[in-house]
Amino acid sequence: MSGGARYRLTVDAHLILRRDGERGPEILLSRRAGTVYAAGMWHLPSGHLDGPHEDLVEAVIREAREETGVLIERADVSHAVTVHHRSPFGGARIGAFFEVRRWTGDPRVMEPELCDAMTWHRVDDLPEPMVAYCRAGLEAHRAGHPFAIHFQQPGDPIAHRPEAPDRTAPYR
Repeated sequence: MSGGARYRLTVDAHLILRRDGERGPEILLSRRAGTVYAAGMWHLPSGHLDGPHEDLVEAVIREAREETGVLIERADVSHAVTVHHRSPFGGARIGAFFEVRRWTGDPRVMEPELCDAMTWHRVDDLPEPMVAYCRAGLEAHRAGHPFAIHFQQPGDPIAHRPEAPDRTAPYR
């Protein structure tokens, strides 16, 4: 072990709320708003761990309630994918994505200062602009990969762009 201080990362919990729509599987996305990172872009409901007392499943259940108003039972939460992400600005984080197919309540915008829209989208027809990190997690999950590294380079866009280099390395 090196003699320096330990490296620490932010940990995110992402909610893939999934339902069967008329034209196939759909997921709930929210559009970020206000002064938050990536305002105006689509993203999954998500947030950070509140501290060492909270585990990732508790965090995604709490974030679902706070951001969408839905209530989720712990037994209905399934791990989808974990992503080690580095932003174009150099900051890194670990994102744990969880899929939920059963909940109570109708999703709605609960934090209008942070989110100005919330809608269902087909998993094979995601909207733009979408946060690249979030899209990388969804694409890895769709491909059946439980883990991915998404290390963006300086100058890469925050938003997913089909013409931009794919910075995702999926792992089984």
